[in-house]
Amino acid sequence: MLAEDSVLLREGLVGLLARCGHEVVAAVGDGQALVAAVEEHDPDIVVTDVRMPPGFQDEGLRAAVRLRESRPALPVLVLSQYVQRTYAAELLDSGDGTGVGYLLKDRVGQVEEFVAALHEVADSGTVVDPEVVRQLLRRRRDPLEQLTPREREVLALIAEGRSNGAIARELVVSEAAIGKHVGNILTKLDLPPTDRSHRRVLAVLAYLRA
Repeated sequence: MLAEDSVLLREGLVGLLARCGHEVVAAVGDGQALVAAVEEHDPDIVVTDVRMPPGFQDEGLRAAVRLRESRPALPVLVLSQYVQRTYAAELLDSGDGTGVGYLLKDRVGQVEEFVAALHEVADSGTVVDPEVVRQLLRRRRDPLEQLTPREREVLALIAEGRSNGAIARELVVSEAAIGKHVGNILTKLDLPPTDRSHRRVLAVLAYLRA
């Protein structure tokens, strides 16, 4: 099962996998279609991108996590340009931690390397690009290390329950400036827009944990 929103890359992967002796039972372009196709075809392994329609944020990765929740033994290999830290750790921890992988497209140097990773994950192994590991460890070490002193100050005031307007008055700056700081904080903490959670609350939780 293949999920990739880029038509050219999707068709290229279908052809590549077919030449390597694999049958692609379905190739889809978004996370919702991926979940539906897995229910219909019950594949041996899923290969999915991270950012897909409609929001191009983490739809593919969230779909993979959802699938692993209902099918812990389903092998999943993420193939993406991005390390989406919000759900990457959750995916790698899903099931019993086996039959899962996360590769970065730009760092796959040989076709044989990709095919070997596919076989490893399908055989209940775990394959993770070292860059993915590095970013996950950095996030777990201190999620606030990327924030500037001013952004930390703004986050501390958010943790006190202050609105943007109240923070602006406290720091004697414009509300627009505070809005920009808040946006930077959410971006640096890897909290993209989602309909599943309140990002300011998640930012406060990260602040309190640190």
